[in-house]
Amino acid sequence: MSIMEVEDDPFDFEDYFPSMIERLGSDRFIGELCNGFCLLMDVSKGLITFESLKRNTFLLGLHELGDDEIFCMLAEGDMDGDGALNQMEFCFLMFRLSPGLMDGRHALDLMICM
Repeated sequence: MSIMEVEDDPFDFEDYFPSMIERLGSDRFIGELCNGFCLLMDVSKGLITFESLKRNTFLLGLHELGDDEIFCMLAEGDMDGDGALNQMEFCFLMFRLSPGLMDGRHALDLMICM
């Protein structure tokens, strides 16, 4: 991939999780992940569903995502095959999406907190 392609990638992001752990500590960081889950979940089901994620795409800055892309996002973290994300699946997905988190010294601290 060329530098130009990386700069044009609308989904390119900087991994802030390692620096967040440095500032917050492992316990507070896990708490913030749980807050993020609560923000995105369907309150009546206690899960992040297709409908709740679709409703929150604007909040995430992803309002241009199509239904197929939202389904793919859910499928990426759905370990039990129910079509939705529970809190643990959401946290594991966030860890997997953070290359700086799992290859750094914070990985063991986070696993102990969970």
